[in-house]
Amino acid sequence: MKKADIDRLFTSLAEVIPEPETELEYTNVFTLLVSVVLSAQATDKGVNAATPGLFALADTPEKMIALGEEGVRDKIKTIGLFNAKAKNVIALSHMLIEHHGSEVPANREELQKLPGVGRKTASVVMNEAFGEATIAVDTHVFRVSNRTRLAPGKTPDAVEKKLESIVPDRWKKGAHHWLILHGRYTCLARKPQCWSCVIADICPHKPKTPDPEIEAAAKAEKKASAKRKLAPPRPKKAARRRA
Repeated sequence: MKKADIDRLFTSLAEVIPEPETELEYTNVFTLLVSVVLSAQATDKGVNAATPGLFALADTPEKMIALGEEGVRDKIKTIGLFNAKAKNVIALSHMLIEHHGSEVPANREELQKLPGVGRKTASVVMNEAFGEATIAVDTHVFRVSNRTRLAPGKTPDAVEKKLESIVPDRWKKGAHHWLILHGRYTCLARKPQCWSCVIADICPHKPKTPDPEIEAAAKAEKKASAKRKLAPPRPKKAARRRA
């Protein structure tokens, strides 16, 4: 994608969502970290449905440890891989207390040392909690980056590296949020909503998905036209004779 189009892409997305942010619900940096860990291979909606009960009881590392692995597991059992995630949440809580004074470190390397925290999770926390211009590549960012040819790559790491190099500095802080939300609500995996996409004119994806309302109206008209052609001709009325 050309430099001018890259800038226009983010300008257009920013007009729709001026201040993009994560859709995960949290109350402090610790609960943000836990939410992001729980969101691996799960939806934000599913995580948000489970965490209010968890965070009402445990919104600090100390409270999380007091709740225990079984207690955490019971609260998040509707989330995929809940057994492993409960174990990681307790383990990272111990590490935060022992090595970071119960505080979430504002450092990518230290974050990635925590159980259940990979590069993507660390990037999200650094961006959302500490205002760093990091770019986290999830399935939505990966799909949109490849489909639009913004930052094509065969792996998330390749896409992240490309995005880091081509996204203008003024857009980097919100870049992955815009791409995530665009992929979640417009540039869908199976049927992208091209008819309502604000960047459709610069996106090379083809064929563009047509507006379902226009498509339905066209099909209805075609069907009605076919019926008219098949309908028998109406008999002509006999002319009245003049007296």
